[in-house]
Parts: sequence; structure tokens; C-alpha cells
Amino acid sequence: MTPGLPPEDWPLRAASRIVASAPHRWHVQIEGTGPDMLLLHGAGASAHSWHRLMPRLDERFRLIAPDLPGHGWTRSPRGRSGLPQVARDIAALMTEIGASPRVIVGHSAGGAIALEIARQGLMELDRIVVINGALEDFKGPAGVLFPIMARVLAVNPFTGLFLSRGGSTAQVRSLIGATGTDLDEAALSHYARLIARREHVDGTLAMMAQWSLRELNASLPGISVPTLFLHGDRDQAVRIDVAERAAAAMPDARLVTLKGIGHLAQEEAPDLVADEILRFTAPAASAAAAE
Repeated sequence: MTPGLPPEDWPLRAASRIVASAPHRWHVQIEGTGPDMLLLHGAGASAHSWHRLMPRLDERFRLIAPDLPGHGWTRSPRGRSGLPQVARDIAALMTEIGASPRVIVGHSAGGAIALEIARQGLMELDRIVVINGALEDFKGPAGVLFPIMARVLAVNPFTGLFLSRGGSTAQVRSLIGATGTDLDEAALSHYARLIARREHVDGTLAMMAQWSLRELNASLPGISVPTLFLHGDRDQAVRIDVAERAAAAMPDARLVTLKGIGHLAQEEAPDLVADEILRFTAPAASAAAAE
């Protein structure tokens, strides 16, 4: 196995490459032809979460799906997992690989990163799609306790080792089922393999410890990039009213409710999600092809 790359049987492994863009050593999957589209997964996942969606889009776009800092097979230093830093580092990665995505699709925390990229003006964007976007901090006591717990866990060198001893499919089924998502055994096995890796668990905790959405939420009225919110009405991880508030706050945004779908919509209903993305991005893709 090539050092740093996922195992040979990992989803879309043939599309994987390692890209050094300081301060990270990124794992990126790239496939398809056409204008560039950037895919950003959520916290605790990896680029593999797009593997059922990518074949439905790769005849229209060149798809670029990195593992976020510290996640999957991306190796990152501690202290570079806050939202503003992640957005800037992803923009630098796009420059390093010579990509110019005019469309970003982000799931959960990846949706927040997409909007943060737009907020900072790091890329020239035509469209943003946010799938089950995690766009608000925890409310009430959890808003104080969870970040503190994450910080304590992230600085404990034994935490990742302790958590990564889990990772059975049964455990993952329980965790993902609690988000309102129903995945098959093959999909669950990928997450079980992820959380069995100490590096991935440590990277996820580091992101949790540094994550804050207050500045982004205050800035939503100033983000003018046309944005589509796709949100499953069975999502138990991020309530649909989060998407309703975000869409209402932005000058050019709308919400499409995905009936009977949970948090991992792009894996649970890839055909439905792909159809919505293609309809929304068709004008942007046509304009990019004409340039």
C-alpha cells in the first residue's frame, strides 16, 4: 500500500492522492471531467462519505473531495482545526492542485466551511449547496459543557487510543441511527473502520475543541452567493429549523426539504441529492464551460 493512502479496498481508492500543502498532508480524491466542484464532508467522516454521490456527478464536474484536517488520511498539526483556519487552508490546497471550484457542496460541518470560504472571499463562487448543515453551536448548558469536554479530550494523549478501541459495526449503527439515518452494512463498515483509527478520532476531537460558528452566523446576511440548503426532515443531529433560519438570513438562499431522509443524506439518498444539485448548479456549470 502506498504510504499515507487509504487501503486498497477503501471507497474510490483509485481516485486518491496525497498532496502536501502546508501545514497539512492532505488526502484528496479527484475524479470526473468538467468544471471543478469542491466536496466538503462533515466532522467525524471523511471524503468516503461522497462515494455514492460522486458517480452521479462526475460526468458534469471534476469532483475534488479532501479529507478535512485531522480526518481520515489527512495529517495535520494541532491548532489548525478552527473554522477560519480550515477555510483558508482548503483555499490554499485548491491553489496547490491548480483547482478553481466555482461550486462547493458541503455536508454538516462541511456546509459551515463552504459558507466560511464565501464569507472570507477566499474563492470566486457561483453556487453553494449545504446538505444538513451544522450551522449553529449547541444551545443552553451543552453550549458550555461540550466544547470544554472536547478541549479536555483533545489534549489527552490517551483519548484517541481509548476511543479507537471501539469501532464495531453495531456501535456505529447505533451512533448513526441516532442521527435519523438508515445506512446499509457496507456503509456502516466504512465508519467503523474510521473510528477504529486513533489519528482520525484525535483529529475529530481537535476540530470539536476549536469549532465556533458565532461569527459565521452573524455574517450570513452578507453572503450573497446563491445557496441551496438541502435538509432531511428526519435529521436528529441538526434540526431542520437550523437550515430554515440560515436560509432566511441570507439574501439569495432557499431550502429544499428531503422527505424521510436523515443526517447523512448524500449516502442515504444519493440519487435525490444529485438531482437537486444538478438542477441548482446547471447555470453555473454552463457558464464555466463557456469560459
